[in-house]
Amino acid sequence: MENFKLDVDADGIALIVFDAPGKSMNTLTAKAVSELAEIAERLKTDEAIKGAVITSGKTTGFCAGADLDQLGDLSGGADLSTEAGLKTAFEALFAFNKALRAMETCGKPVAAAINGLALGGGFEMTLACHYRVVGDDSKTQIGLPEGKVGLIPGGGGTQRVPRMIGVMMAAPLLLQGKTMRPKEALGSGLVNEVVAPGGEVEAARTWVKANPKATAAWDKPDYKIPGGGPYHPNGFMMFTVGNAQLRKDTYGNYPAQLNIMKAVYEGLQVPMDAALRIETRYFVKTLATPQAQAMVRTLFISMQALGKGAARPEGVPKFEVKKAAVLGAGMMGAGIAHAHAISGVETVLIDVAQESADKGAAHVKDILDKAVSRSRMTADKAAEALARVHPTTDYSLVDGADIVIEAVFEDRGVKAEVTKKAEAHLGANAVFGSNTSTIPITSLAEVSLRPASFIGIHFFSPVDRMGLVEIIRGKETSDETVAKAIDYVLKIKKTPIVVNDSRGFYTSRCFMTFVQEGLEMLAEGIAPAIIDNVGRMTGMPRGPLEMIDDVALDLAYKIGVQTAKDLGDAYVPGATDALMKTMVADLGRNGRKNGKGFYDYPADGGEKRLWPDLGKVAPVKIREAEPPFVAHLKQRLLFRQAVEAARCMAEGVVTEARDADVGAILGWGFAPWTGGPISLIDQTGVAAFVEACDALAKQYGPRFTPPQMLRDMARKGESFYGGKGASKAA
Repeated sequence: MENFKLDVDADGIALIVFDAPGKSMNTLTAKAVSELAEIAERLKTDEAIKGAVITSGKTTGFCAGADLDQLGDLSGGADLSTEAGLKTAFEALFAFNKALRAMETCGKPVAAAINGLALGGGFEMTLACHYRVVGDDSKTQIGLPEGKVGLIPGGGGTQRVPRMIGVMMAAPLLLQGKTMRPKEALGSGLVNEVVAPGGEVEAARTWVKANPKATAAWDKPDYKIPGGGPYHPNGFMMFTVGNAQLRKDTYGNYPAQLNIMKAVYEGLQVPMDAALRIETRYFVKTLATPQAQAMVRTLFISMQALGKGAARPEGVPKFEVKKAAVLGAGMMGAGIAHAHAISGVETVLIDVAQESADKGAAHVKDILDKAVSRSRMTADKAAEALARVHPTTDYSLVDGADIVIEAVFEDRGVKAEVTKKAEAHLGANAVFGSNTSTIPITSLAEVSLRPASFIGIHFFSPVDRMGLVEIIRGKETSDETVAKAIDYVLKIKKTPIVVNDSRGFYTSRCFMTFVQEGLEMLAEGIAPAIIDNVGRMTGMPRGPLEMIDDVALDLAYKIGVQTAKDLGDAYVPGATDALMKTMVADLGRNGRKNGKGFYDYPADGGEKRLWPDLGKVAPVKIREAEPPFVAHLKQRLLFRQAVEAARCMAEGVVTEARDADVGAILGWGFAPWTGGPISLIDQTGVAAFVEACDALAKQYGPRFTPPQMLRDMARKGESFYGGKGASKAA
């Protein structure tokens, strides 16, 4: 066997070691699944084997689950758009459930020695064992995260987990993909024993020797589902209330979560062998949806590639960042300093006054303290990280920095001033990065003495929770600087995308279309509650009005003023300009940060509510929305963002569909079920998308007009992913 080694000791205990060749982490491939079936057969038929322990030969963990890059192989290369293809995929994918069930019913005790993370199919392997021992390592994660990428567990997870711990406790693990640390997993009942790291195999072996007649609980005649099954009063309530809650949380956008509920509901009413077939049918059904295919591609395959530096120019030596300087100690600058500190980077945090710099360092401490309180970091590690942050007003301390991140106000004059001050102390090989969210990098670099080393490095707020960094290449930026910027972003454990210079770049430019379209609806007289409710129904994290409140109305207003100033006569004001001026300049409603925007935010931390007098600023004409009108508004909000993303592709601002989709979901929370705005265009069909946008443009104006590139693709029958369509802009 290629992936497993099996050795039998003097007591007849087989040690099965999972050690996939050429990989740093074990993953399940078609070959590995076939070998599992061989192992199960040998356990059953080899009389010399009295029991087995399965563990990992990797230092990185037990198993990270299925190799999603090989989903095509795992599903037998089937065409999921045909009935025959679905049957082929079922037989191929059922092989995993069949192998695990054969191991579970081999008639001999099998224990799992979990030495590191066990996720997805990797955890399902252990669930098919009769006993689970896990090492008490704080880095170990256990769980079934398939729902996060649009799939359902396909190796018995939807059937064994609720049979072990009951439907209510199983729900967040299955539906939300919640992961657990070892002791939490022990408390839940999903693992049986937690031992010191390194003692997993011996503890598992001891249990096997002491339990020669082990049988899975659900294979015993007196088995009952904890908390009751679907027709037990408790179980019935779980499914009725659970379905309502699922609809509230997902708005029907995610087939995976609905299919998980169906698989659990149906599977718990039949014996395990039938239940596993039910699960596999729902797995195939889910896999065939465009949502699953887009989410797997974007949230797993593309994100992994970018997280490994796929966009990095070749031929540039690796850039090591040991010291950094951050200019501006506000919330953003402090957040960046925190990212540096926890990644081992010494950071000089500079502001105009020592009090301001100290306040920034205090914010870093607050983030670290919160991590300690939630057991995500030890107090010692937090203290070490905080010691790496040096608040100051002294620009001479920039000396020796490998990179400078400018994070001051969106004001050209202020940015020019700090750039000159920092560059006076910057080494020849260092990188200067501007965290601007909208101002073109090429124009900011005009004050630089070293424009080839000047680049945009755009973080998202709050930095400690946002995983994306948008790297913007200016006209003079060198490939070497791009490579160094990517190395820096990977060093601080963020995901980089690379875009070319443009006002608003990619993320800010497209994100603003979402809030702008919401403002257009408000100016048209649509009730604000309808606008934000529909915004959430699209799958966006918030409605457009509450989202611009969170970002800050005054920031959006200042960006608009700066844009109008830069464009001069070319700028065309609209109805939303007057609305924003009234809210910010006239009424001082700056958003959540000062407690008043489109919503009021009680000082006591109570629940926000729409500002009662908003109707005086934007009179309401439409107070009700029937389903067809809701669908129309949803299309406006999503397609407005998607057409802007397509324009960015057509203009070469972003050159990879992969970068556009990952950047959209990580950067501004574009509806994850779509896989991103470019994937949404493909799902809709390029020709159908162009037709819909033309209709919207006729009704609402040129902001919906699709670029010529899309018209050309529609004419040729192309798409961005697959077929004749390219993943790059033409």
